[in-house]
Amino acid sequence: MNKIEAFLKEHRITEVECMVSDLTGIARGKIAPTAKFMSEKGMRLPESILLQSVTGDYVDDDVYYDLLDPADIDMICKPDDDGIYLVPWAIEPTAQIIHDCYDKHGVPIEMSPRNLLKKVLRLYAEKGWKPLVAPEMEFYLTKRNDDPDLPLQPPVGRSGRQETGRQSFSIDAANEFDPLFEDMYDWSEAQGLDLDTLIHEEGTAQMEINFRHGDPLHLADQVLVFKRTMREAALKHDVTATFMAKPITNEPGSAMHLHQSIVDARTGENTFSNPDGSMSELFLNHIGGLQRYIPEVLPMFAPNVNSFRRFLPDTSAPVNVEWGVENRTAGLRVPDSTPQNMRLENRLPGADANPYIAIAASLLCGYLGMVKRIAPSAPVQGRAYERRNLRLPFSLESALERMEQCRDVQEVLGEKFCRGYIAVKRVENENYKRVISSWEREFLLLTV
Repeated sequence: MNKIEAFLKEHRITEVECMVSDLTGIARGKIAPTAKFMSEKGMRLPESILLQSVTGDYVDDDVYYDLLDPADIDMICKPDDDGIYLVPWAIEPTAQIIHDCYDKHGVPIEMSPRNLLKKVLRLYAEKGWKPLVAPEMEFYLTKRNDDPDLPLQPPVGRSGRQETGRQSFSIDAANEFDPLFEDMYDWSEAQGLDLDTLIHEEGTAQMEINFRHGDPLHLADQVLVFKRTMREAALKHDVTATFMAKPITNEPGSAMHLHQSIVDARTGENTFSNPDGSMSELFLNHIGGLQRYIPEVLPMFAPNVNSFRRFLPDTSAPVNVEWGVENRTAGLRVPDSTPQNMRLENRLPGADANPYIAIAASLLCGYLGMVKRIAPSAPVQGRAYERRNLRLPFSLESALERMEQCRDVQEVLGEKFCRGYIAVKRVENENYKRVISSWEREFLLLTV
């Protein structure tokens, strides 16, 4: 606690937001005065929050009581020294501290997304490998919307006008929201977030923030904090920031592209490239593992019904797990780079994915490919959208069935996590199916 205590004293923190990530990526926890936080050195939370859906519902009783203690006991949540960030938008000096979840015996809780990522990273460490990742977060800015039945609208920028048409990579279109992004960058700097570039993406008022590459756990923490930060900056300027995968009809979806590479833990050399700069056998196996297992763990990249609306050809979104060099129509892209920067870009994860779970899944697929020596397909040339051999499941329902049947993944991630995750996503899917959409009312109400 020395590092945390020094941070709290240095910044004269009076309040601490103690938080963990649930399966959806929602920050759940407690807000405590600093003195109480320091005296308790952590917090307790019901373990049931890890089986809570995005709607606040829980899984069926047979799964609930099979995976959790029937007494609805607490988890013991301990703060991570490296998971402390300021809350720059708070009125009083406030810190947010990410916690890890344990049972009363000190055993990590299997269904915790952060523990899941730690488990995968330990697999790499045992092999002498050190993964590096660099997330790219896409999101939309929209007008405030208090009626979920109404479509989202582009916000009004500094010019007093709404953005229209496609403004890909436009500097001026991004500058329309300068005051908002100035706050976002100031707050991110105060929090020590490793942000790189801001880009205006293809969609109307769609933006992208890139992170510098680094440790996967640290960057998953940063994505969790960044999402909170971006939403708060937007609200301050009377607009909304949304990380939905497909929030607007006829507009491109939003992704969380993951650049990933593996270095030798002893030498720091990139294991993905040979001395002559060509792709190593280990890299090709990593790609082969992603191709083999992504269709089996797709709900970890596309966790919501809305996620699957993003997978459409000709929208810069993947429809399969083909791979290619400098090919953005493929789900797996190898950017042109120097040997030391050789990496893969996984274009499957949506912006709505839990960063811990998506990064864990992406690294796990590559790891299985390396240890099982799975050969990839031939790299695709031209438009990958036309290829049909490596298609993805078309819906959340079919994707959950695939994940449920994949024993290789369950052996690594644990049956408890897989059962719990699948059960939560099925509850959400059932809730979605109870809602009658505007499309049904428009085209079926008076015609069938």
